[in-house]
Amino acid sequence: MRFLRPTLAALLFPLALQAQERHVLSGAAITIWNLAGEVRLERGTGNDVVVEVTRGGSDARRLEVVAIGGTLTIRYPGDEIVYRGGGDSRSSSTLTVRSDGTFKGDWGSGGRRTTVRTYGSGLQAHADLVVKVPAGKRVEVNLAVGNVSADQVESDLRLDVHSAGVRTAGTKGRLVIDAGSGSVRVEGAGGELDVDTGSGSTTLIGLRMTSVKVDAGSGSVDARDVQADRFSVEVGSGSVTVDGLTTDDLFVDTGSGSVRVGLTKVPGRTNIDTGSGSVSFALPADAAADLDIETGSGGISTDFAVTMDGYRRRELRGRIGAGGPMIKVSTGSGGVRLLKR
Repeated sequence: MRFLRPTLAALLFPLALQAQERHVLSGAAITIWNLAGEVRLERGTGNDVVVEVTRGGSDARRLEVVAIGGTLTIRYPGDEIVYRGGGDSRSSSTLTVRSDGTFKGDWGSGGRRTTVRTYGSGLQAHADLVVKVPAGKRVEVNLAVGNVSADQVESDLRLDVHSAGVRTAGTKGRLVIDAGSGSVRVEGAGGELDVDTGSGSTTLIGLRMTSVKVDAGSGSVDARDVQADRFSVEVGSGSVTVDGLTTDDLFVDTGSGSVRVGLTKVPGRTNIDTGSGSVSFALPADAAADLDIETGSGGISTDFAVTMDGYRRRELRGRIGAGGPMIKVSTGSGGVRLLKR
């Protein structure tokens, strides 16, 4: 009798079939919950959102995928989850998971305390999702640990992560990103942007939006080639670097950290306030604006000829050119430089 040696592909193929699932979510508003894994949002067709689920880890079969109406939830039967793809060699995140598989960022009453870590023992399982989103939907993704990406999606998105990186490219619509910790990168977006991070860097490139708002507890904010009717950044601790910004309403507030802003035109309103950190502010050479600059400690320098209304130590009030919209800059500690682009 002749025995055939099975190939590696033949051995793996049945497992792949068991691990991959396809779910269709209907309705205008879609919500997805997953504790660990990669979530990738792509442009879809038709009327419904399609979610492809690929389970991973030695305990993958113990996961329960529940899809009802417009909601998909991955339920994990354990409170110690091991996700080897979670980033750093040794990292751990703890949150509260309710009985239905949904969760919130902290832990306390109303659910079981659950830890997702990259090491040790526990339920070794995660779920990677590909979410295909037709235009005009509202999609909310909740992920505890892993990464979220969205490419060329033309829908309103809310991406809420506990400890995960978020990257988007070419999205159109209202984009809300809420990250407890992890880096955020948004490229080539149009619509409205609202980013809220506890810790982690934020990078914005090539945006054409009605409004951009970033609120960061700690971490740098880097923005390049951005056009927005309103541009607002608040940082507790971290530097802010903006270059090639076109806006009518500019607001920057930092507790500590330097601020560097390069503008293509003078905004209709400008307000920059730092508790501790220098401010560098660059305008076109032909700019015309009124100035109100004040520092608690630090010098004030300018490349522009200034017609002064008043000058005292660490205070400058006047105008450049024929005057125009007010530029207000205040620092508790740090110098201010007004530069020509």
